[in-house]
Amino acid sequence: MSRLHIKKNQLIAVAGVVWLLAGLNVAVLGVRAAIGMRGVAAIVLAAIAGGAVAAFCGFHSMFSKLVKKNSQRIYDLDGERHNPFRFFDRKGYIMMAIMMSFGIGMRAAGLFPDWFIAFFYTGLGLALTLAGVSYIARGARGRAWAFHGTD
Repeated sequence: MSRLHIKKNQLIAVAGVVWLLAGLNVAVLGVRAAIGMRGVAAIVLAAIAGGAVAAFCGFHSMFSKLVKKNSQRIYDLDGERHNPFRFFDRKGYIMMAIMMSFGIGMRAAGLFPDWFIAFFYTGLGLALTLAGVSYIARGARGRAWAFHGTD
């Protein structure tokens, strides 16, 4: 029985799909929290929207660097075909597990108010989504193409 191995550009696209789906899920949590805030003054909604933009900008900058770094790590792997789970290295999987556990645990404990979830998760989710699209574009068009500039 042969093991499934994919080309490097496909591995980068796998990373993109994972980031894209994670981002969409996180953004949906933020939007649902905002929708659930009925009867909130327009100024509060404007502040939430502004906070979402600020969160997006902060995380987009960080994720852009991660996309470039992780794409380069994949291109530098020896050989042309790899296990589809190699889109992250060990450190990446550990960080993902910590971040997901922290977010789920804090929300389940009720430690984040709805207004925080609304702006933070919407901005974070959209930044993750754009990073996912950037990975997919890099896999499809090559390492120099991305939403955050060229190498």
